Amino acid sequence: MQRFKLFLLASMVLFSTMSFVSPSNPPKKMLRHVVLFKFKDSATPAQVKEVEDAFRKLPSKIKEVKGFEWGTNNSPEGLAQGFTHVFFVSFDSEAGREVYLPHPEHKAFVKVLEPHLDKVLVVDYWTQE
Repeated sequence: MQRFKLFLLASMVLFSTMSFVSPSNPPKKMLRHVVLFKFKDSATPAQVKEVEDAFRKLPSKIKEVKGFEWGTNNSPEGLAQGFTHVFFVSFDSEAGREVYLPHPEHKAFVKVLEPHLDKVLVVDYWTQE
C-alpha cells in the first residue's frame, strides 16, 4: 500500500509539471533569429560585457521581440570555431523581424558591437512541431 501511495504521489507530481501539447492546443510557431558572435582577440572582457548588456536591452526597446535568451559556449566538443556567444531573438511573424532588423535601436546596438566583432553567424528558422 505504501508503494502504491508513493507511486501515485510521484505520478501526480510528474504529470502536474508536464506541458501537454495536443491537436487542440498546438505550440505556437515562432520565428527564431539565432546570432553567434566570435569576438576579436583584442576585445577586453569589459568590451564584451558592454556588447552583452546592449544586446540584452533590445527586447525592452523593440516591442516586436517576443522572446530573448542568450548564453556563452560551454560545449566540450571543441567545434565552436571561436564563437563564444549565442543569442536567440524570437518573433511571432516575419513582419516583426522586418521591423527589428532596421530598427534604430538595433542599428545602435550594431555600432556598439562592430569594433569588437571578428565574425558573426546568423540563422533564422520557424520552429517545428
